Amino acid sequence: MENSEVLVAIGVLLLLGLALDSVGRIVHVPRVTLLILLGVVIGQPVLDLLPDAFAGSDEIYAPTALTMVAFLLGGSLTTQTLRNHGREILIISLALVIVSVMLVAGGLWLLGLPAGFAVILGSLSAATDPAATHDVVRQSNARGPFITSILGIVAIDDAWGLIAFSMALAVAGILLDSNATEALAHGAMEVSGAILLGLVIGFPAAYLTGRIKPGEPTLIEALGLVFLCSGSALYFGVSFLLTGMVCGAVIVNFARHHDRPFHEIERIEWPFMLLFFVMAGASLQIGNLAKTAWIFLAYCALRILARLIGGWIGGRVAGMPDRQSRLTGIALMPQAGVAIGMALVASERFPEIGEDLLTIAVASTIVFELVGPFFTQYAIREIGNRQTPESASSS
Repeated sequence: MENSEVLVAIGVLLLLGLALDSVGRIVHVPRVTLLILLGVVIGQPVLDLLPDAFAGSDEIYAPTALTMVAFLLGGSLTTQTLRNHGREILIISLALVIVSVMLVAGGLWLLGLPAGFAVILGSLSAATDPAATHDVVRQSNARGPFITSILGIVAIDDAWGLIAFSMALAVAGILLDSNATEALAHGAMEVSGAILLGLVIGFPAAYLTGRIKPGEPTLIEALGLVFLCSGSALYFGVSFLLTGMVCGAVIVNFARHHDRPFHEIERIEWPFMLLFFVMAGASLQIGNLAKTAWIFLAYCALRILARLIGGWIGGRVAGMPDRQSRLTGIALMPQAGVAIGMALVASERFPEIGEDLLTIAVASTIVFELVGPFFTQYAIREIGNRQTPESASSS
């Protein structure tokens, strides 16, 4: 009986997600936001229509969905991509991540939040939303060097953010656990173990995949790697996010016979992400939001400030004009589901703060997914650069 309820719930949610995708295109609201709001409405916060057994099934599809995301982030770290994006984009993306983590974590700590909790929230603030940014750029039909920089930054900054998050977990373990030595050893093992596991899976996969269908791994190969990475990481107690990213980076850089190594993952990722976002919304504790309201408001304010400062510092160091530097952080305001994924991992690692952490991550993602695109539109409009790619390259 429970299995039938879970299967029916999955079927209904997939169809509703498809309908919301169409609605989002019409009303120009990011589909991630709509899916989280759907989870809020049909989950515990409002109607409580989801079967109890469905909530337990997220132990499988949540790591699977997030490992797929990590694979794609790792796939963005090609030597060719880094070379093409150039010094400017690398400097700005790193500046945004560093300033976001330090300013948000430091600000929350000064406001009275425990240091370990503040460090984790600081690492969540580095996450952005490439999809929302691309949608705004596409709708505005904007062109020019500023647009090129923005799209380049969102292509790689979540990868830096994931690395920062892995380091933040280790630091938080030392701050939140009573046994600092044990926490330090656990954090080092979790990070180094994930890197080692990603390499162990990635190198054979780089050579073996893409042979059946020349130049491109098959759907079975892609799914096999995702489940192998997530399952092995969970078994050994290391980060499946970092494992997936390392494995993806190894494959995309060392599989010389691959043309599009992650094409199949891109095709199958969305159904898993859809369920993940719905469950994230369903897990929102409305009562807990009232308790953590001051942390939520402070986090949002500090993240906005960090985006502004980080974008300006990175732009100036990279030699970008002052006006573009001031608008870079504004254009990169959206925050997507990667932050929720990070919060989910951290809540399992530190259950004593897990409920508050997930509440803040879900609520802030909804806010930044709703208002973030308007910040991006404002930055693009202020630049007012309508050059064509040809004229931009010749100027």
